[in-house]
Amino acid sequence: MSVDPPGRGLRGLRGLRKPAKKRPATAASPTGTTDEPPAPDAGTPSAGSVINATLYRDGHRLSTHETLADTFRHLRTTAGSMAWIGLHRPSSSELVTLASEFDLHPLAVEDALEAHQRPKLERYGDTLFVVLRAARYLDDPEEVDFGELHVFVGPDFVITVRHGGAPDLPAVRRRMEAAPELLDRGPEAVLYAILDAVVDDYAPVVAGVQNDIDEIETEVFGGDPRVSRRIYELSREVVEFQRATRPLNSMLESLTAGFEKYGIDEELRRYLRDVADHATHTTERVDGFRQALQDILTVNATLVNQQQNAEMRALAEAGFEQNEEIKKISSWAAILFAPTLVGTIYGMNFDRMPELHWAFGYPFAIVLMAVVCTSLYVIFKRRDWL
Repeated sequence: MSVDPPGRGLRGLRGLRKPAKKRPATAASPTGTTDEPPAPDAGTPSAGSVINATLYRDGHRLSTHETLADTFRHLRTTAGSMAWIGLHRPSSSELVTLASEFDLHPLAVEDALEAHQRPKLERYGDTLFVVLRAARYLDDPEEVDFGELHVFVGPDFVITVRHGGAPDLPAVRRRMEAAPELLDRGPEAVLYAILDAVVDDYAPVVAGVQNDIDEIETEVFGGDPRVSRRIYELSREVVEFQRATRPLNSMLESLTAGFEKYGIDEELRRYLRDVADHATHTTERVDGFRQALQDILTVNATLVNQQQNAEMRALAEAGFEQNEEIKKISSWAAILFAPTLVGTIYGMNFDRMPELHWAFGYPFAIVLMAVVCTSLYVIFKRRDWL
């Protein structure tokens, strides 16, 4: 990034306080127009891609324009001014017009059109191209909504191309307009404010994910059968969150080094280091979330296996008890079968049967049945069937 012209650079920022992030209901411009409307939801394109195109000089708003052509014309004819253009899902023709006017690199323009980029920082001559993944936590569905933001930063312009509902750029613009001494420092200060807003917006997401993890831990030990699906879905969100936050540390280090190389004010570098500290804290928390979810998934799998083993053991015990009962029934059936067989044979009433007229036939039959039954009883008893 080249050093800004006198009166618009970031030198002399030392001693300035970091402006408070106030969010008034509306912020009217000197021309009577209101600031950017609330960010549309992801998947719902706005009626017009140009959300806001405003010129600033000496930290104050000069004019707001409805078309890019008016913005270009006033920027070139107003000395010491800076353009801040906000777009939401622009068409290819709009980005081509911007690329032609501000000499944007074709690769950066292609990335801004395609979206679905990982966070990165690229320098093309005097222009910085920054890709950020913003996030916001949706309370009702209890999920994380990710947006994508592309930022072009040049010597006298800042262009933001937003895909999705986050971040809240109108709040960033109001914050900067409430601190003209910071806005007067040029495009780099706007880039800092955008980075700060994106990183600060991660805090509610971290809190929301932490709350979801706490609820999942309760559900795991409560035996909720739907918890496995919720763990999987939250793990996917955490992985996406990691992809959004992990590259930030190296990006901010590169940005700080570039500010030092090009003589950007030390105070702004301090601000960037503060953003880097918050980004590092967020990255560590997100890494901890992923490890925690892996541990919870392991515990849940262990509990499910224990439950399945308990059910299998109960089934085995029930089967064993049934087998014991079957053994007893079979044993008594065999014991009772012996006298039934003898009685059946000698109850056929044939005239010519051996021992039919024998005097000791009846006592012998009774003794035979008793001996067979007793023998079977002893055998089954020794085998623990009875």
